[in-house]
Amino acid sequence: MNIPELHRRAVEGFGQRVRAIDDDQWHLPTPCAGWDVRQLVAHLVDENLWTPWLFDGHTIAEAGDRFSGDPVGDDPKQVWEEHSPEAVGAVHQDGAMERTVHLSFGDVPGEEYASQLFADHLIHSWDLARGIGADEKLDPELIAACAEWFAAREDIYRDGGAIGARPDVPANADPQTILLAAFGRTP
Repeated sequence: MNIPELHRRAVEGFGQRVRAIDDDQWHLPTPCAGWDVRQLVAHLVDENLWTPWLFDGHTIAEAGDRFSGDPVGDDPKQVWEEHSPEAVGAVHQDGAMERTVHLSFGDVPGEEYASQLFADHLIHSWDLARGIGADEKLDPELIAACAEWFAAREDIYRDGGAIGARPDVPANADPQTILLAAFGRTP
C-alpha cells in the first residue's frame, strides 16, 4: 500500500463532499455523535493543520495554543481548500513515512500516523455524505486498504473509546458496509 497516495485520495474524497455542502447544511447532524456538519469539517481541518507540524518533528506540547480555537472560522470551505494541500504535501515529503511522529499517546512511525489520517478522512467522508445527503459510495480500493490496515487496530480503537460498538451486518454485506461497521457505523 502506498500510504501517501491513499491519504491523498481520501483527502480528495472528503474535499469533494466539503465542496458539496450547501449554505443551509452546516448545522445538520452527522453519524458522529454530537457533531454537526460544521464540527465534522472543523475536525478534519484541525487534523490537516496539525499534520505538517507533526511530520516536521514538533510535539503537541511545543504547539502551545497555536492550533486552539475555531479552525474553520467564517469560511469553512475556503479554510479546507487552503490547508488540505499542505497536509497532503507533508505526508508526501521524502522520508515522511520513516519519521517518528510525536502524538498525544506516544511516538509512532510516520507511516502509522499517515494511515490513521487516511482512515479518518475516508470514514468521515461517509459521515459527511450521510449528513448532507450526498453520494455515500466510497472508493473500493480505499475501502480494501483501510480494512486491511484497520483489522489489527479495531479492538484498540474501540477499547480506547475512539469508535462505537460494532453493529451487526448481514452475511452478504458489501465491503463498505463491513468497514463502516468496524468503525461503529450503521449504514
